[in-house]
Amino acid sequence: MREFDELVQVDDPAWPELQHAFAGSAVPLRVLPADPDEGRRCLLQMQVTTRSVLGALTLHCGGLVLDDGWLRVYGAGCPAGGLPSLGRVNGFPGRFDPHWYPAAGLVVGHDVLGGVFCLNGGDPAGCGRPGAPGQLTYFAPDTLEWEALDMGHSAWIGWLLSGGAERFYAGLRWPGWRAEAAALDLTQGISVIPFLWSKEAHEDLAATSRRAVRLREVVGVSADFARRLGPVDPGFLGFPGEE
Repeated sequence: MREFDELVQVDDPAWPELQHAFAGSAVPLRVLPADPDEGRRCLLQMQVTTRSVLGALTLHCGGLVLDDGWLRVYGAGCPAGGLPSLGRVNGFPGRFDPHWYPAAGLVVGHDVLGGVFCLNGGDPAGCGRPGAPGQLTYFAPDTLEWEALDMGHSAWIGWLLSGGAERFYAGLRWPGWRAEAAALDLTQGISVIPFLWSKEAHEDLAATSRRAVRLREVVGVSADFARRLGPVDPGFLGFPGEE
């Protein structure tokens, strides 16, 4: 176990470079203020240093809100803004526990459709997930399956800031999506009926009916259908949204 000071007193901390990347973001971006105590708690439990992008975000940033609220990336949490911390999303123990870790992986982001970005744990295949340990996977609400993204957390953040999500979400965005996402608060997502995985939604997404609901509800509905219809149980999808 490393003490907190060992995690933050490092050469080449990632935060200055991250701030530079934020300033040059190719997509609309909000950088939320951090909850300092929660950031310290999360960093200590994860045992990552601030030399990493994950550690720097966790300590210095409440979270990132990209594309006018379409995608939320977790950090230290920002209670005033309604965004939970990595610790709350992943169910970290209240006090540091050297024996606890997120076996299935660390949920690092959600989108408004209930899509889940997760860093694989040490045995992805054993958890029914694709990709290598430590690499990003995405639970897709339009297929109810996990997809390997073949990149680590640092590369993922760079990819998001460079506009990579535009092509990624090309089939999941309808005319007016940005205004609908911007109207939400950070506890909310968008419920789509017929469901995104249905034949009707795949054929004409713009014709679906959409409404703002709790993001936890959106994620929960997708998880329930995945367990009933998908090839495998999707497992833990995080606890999005402040209660």
